[in-house]
Amino acid sequence: MKKLLLAIALIACSVGYAQQTPVTKANYELAERFSAKKVGQMVFSTDVRPNWFKNSDKFWYTYKTTNGTEYYIVDPVAGTKKKIWDMGKLAAEISAITKDPFDAQHLPLQRLELTDNDKAFTFEVRTSIMVPKKEKKGEKKRPGKPQKENKVFRFKWDIAQGKLTDITEQEKEKDYPRWANVSPDGKYAIFGKNYNLWYMDMENLKKAMEDEKDSTIVEHRLTTDGTKEFPYAGRGMYGGNHEEDTTKRTGAYVCWSPDSKHFALTRNDMSNIKELWVIDVLANPRPKLEGYKYQMPGEPGPKEYLYLFNFEDKSSRTIDIAAFKDQSVSIERKPVTITERTYMEYVPMQWLGDNSKFYFTRQSRDQKRVDLCSVDVATGECKTILHEELNTYVETREFVFLNNGSEFVHWSERDGWAHLYLYGADGTLKNQITKGEFHVENVVGIDEAKRVVYFTACGREKGINPYYMYLYSANLDGSNVKLLNKGDYDNKVNMSDDNRYFVNNYSRVDCTPKTSLYDNTGRKIMDLEEADLSQLFARGYKFPEIFTVKAGDGITDLYGVMYKPFDFDSTKLYPIIEYVYPGPQTEANNSSWSKGMDRVDRLAQLGFIVVTVGNRGGHPNRSKWYHNFGYGNLRDYGLEDKKVAVQQLAARYPFINGKKVGIHGHSGGGFMSTAAILKYPDFFTAAVSCAGNHDNSIYNRWWSEQHHGVLEEVSEKGDTTFKYSINTNQQLARNLKGNLLLVHGDIDNNVHPGNTLRVVDALIKANKRFQMLILPGQRHGFGNMTEYFFWRMADHFCEYLIGDSEKEEIDIKQMNNN
Repeated sequence: MKKLLLAIALIACSVGYAQQTPVTKANYELAERFSAKKVGQMVFSTDVRPNWFKNSDKFWYTYKTTNGTEYYIVDPVAGTKKKIWDMGKLAAEISAITKDPFDAQHLPLQRLELTDNDKAFTFEVRTSIMVPKKEKKGEKKRPGKPQKENKVFRFKWDIAQGKLTDITEQEKEKDYPRWANVSPDGKYAIFGKNYNLWYMDMENLKKAMEDEKDSTIVEHRLTTDGTKEFPYAGRGMYGGNHEEDTTKRTGAYVCWSPDSKHFALTRNDMSNIKELWVIDVLANPRPKLEGYKYQMPGEPGPKEYLYLFNFEDKSSRTIDIAAFKDQSVSIERKPVTITERTYMEYVPMQWLGDNSKFYFTRQSRDQKRVDLCSVDVATGECKTILHEELNTYVETREFVFLNNGSEFVHWSERDGWAHLYLYGADGTLKNQITKGEFHVENVVGIDEAKRVVYFTACGREKGINPYYMYLYSANLDGSNVKLLNKGDYDNKVNMSDDNRYFVNNYSRVDCTPKTSLYDNTGRKIMDLEEADLSQLFARGYKFPEIFTVKAGDGITDLYGVMYKPFDFDSTKLYPIIEYVYPGPQTEANNSSWSKGMDRVDRLAQLGFIVVTVGNRGGHPNRSKWYHNFGYGNLRDYGLEDKKVAVQQLAARYPFINGKKVGIHGHSGGGFMSTAAILKYPDFFTAAVSCAGNHDNSIYNRWWSEQHHGVLEEVSEKGDTTFKYSINTNQQLARNLKGNLLLVHGDIDNNVHPGNTLRVVDALIKANKRFQMLILPGQRHGFGNMTEYFFWRMADHFCEYLIGDSEKEEIDIKQMNNN
């Protein structure tokens, strides 16, 4: 019966192909029209980012369209939205003061801040003035052309009076240096130097804010035993992008107690971690070797220590936190509110807890066990409050404490879905807050007086794409769960600190992004903005289409997006390309509209149907089963779903050529696309694989061990080792039949170029033809060669899927400049 159905499907496809005219000529001009640079000149703001006032529920925001940028103040209580100023009048005033011409559409305001207790704004305007040519030291004075020099004007805008004041000559209040970790009482700053901890008082910090090289600055050393491989502060051996000047002050990641009398920090001993290298062949005057610490799967891990410092007597102690071999440790930090994030003012880095205790988490090397622990400041005693354990891996979110630390809300996937649980401070479970077949993403806020929690979640609304995120409220006892932003959209919310109002940015891939304002009952107060896509549509843009197919098991729904050429002709037969990222921390499939088009919309304009679709083992925002489907099979788990998705689409749509199939991806997608063309050599015709982690035994241990698994073994002597084994792409090299292009940046220190070169070695030994592109001087994302890469990818797919080998010359430099 199965054979009969397959024969009928093949006949149907053959009849369909006979009625369609294959695409034989690539449309380079249409793809050139939608470069990242050009799209950035047609589409500007697509969401509202509110800056909440400190002393009211008002907020301000900026929004840019093809008519320029506007600035608004919104009052949710009054239900009003007003422009902060008239851009034309403001431009005229600033032009008169600066002597530089500006107009309403071209007024570059910078460093806009709300000041004076929410009563005024300050901002800067940079101008160019002509000054006499400056002679170099020792150079004779002689006539020369004037030079342009930037001058910064500072202004203040009184909101109530609508008055502009030039404050350029007034002394500007300086921000703390980035290296200063200032105590909550504002009296001291801790920083790093020579891999050790130092501190200075506020008087000397102010000197440093004026001139960091001031010889009168007094600084004091807190530690003396920090080294490059075992630092208290500084980058040490963690990375190799830049050489570190250890004589300069650097940041120190310490967490203060609320009363500023203590602080804690974690310190990592990296001496067990081996080095890895890349060679910067473009360095002058000769190629340069870059070395950096890089732990691979199964190798010994860093030793992590937790220190507690008494800042009053400058003493310290090491807290006994040993529980797991090669465990990772993280101090829980006090959450920073939206208002604090909005303002330029310094927000102290404080631990989660009070003056008598603080909290930290520790996780086992295999990531199957996680503890929430507390440390008693007086005794240094470590106590386990909560223990989580799973057979795959445990993921966590921020612990949210309430009622003066007597309760906390915990996010957990223990029942197969991500949900919220209410605990007492001693770790006693009070109740499960949310339950059901849906995924809770984050806690947005808690109203302690009303005992209501606000949280984002997806998958709860039946008949709606399960990836669409929504905002909900619920009582802490689990009752009265309520949806607050109804609609068939993906939502991104920003809630006020008092949880009374939220700004809702919503869209789908097939509609224009919009923004509205709601109160915490779900009542819409007003619409705020709609993205301006007019110039994009004027150039021929069309929205993509949403589809659903079944996974390889015939049961699981997979959600995808189809991108067509904007000059799509239903009578033609188009090759199909899958843009892939296998997860498991995300998928390549968009839920909201995005102006990032290079890998999808733009690629389709050459004459392809481009699709993105999920796969079992992909996105974490579904069930734990879905997310962990690929655990223990990190190479092959998603490949079947990619194949059957294309087969279903080709059977469903006569304009898709199921015999000309391409696949493309970057990083994990590079790994997946190569695996696909090697695993199914008779199905995939062409692949472009970028920066792929083809051999995860030489990729970083955190990603590889978490998503594939690592075996912890304890010998009879009590020695613990970790064993890791995963199938690689080079093991499949002999299967290659299609057309494979491998691409890598030669100084990629995330996914080392050795990943691609190992596949190259295996292909050569198997006597296979393939193509390779090495991008010199490029890291993982290809940097300033992204545009060049796009056209080489275009050439590859056009030749092997369309049959058009007449590659058009594109002026890359002009594309980057226009």
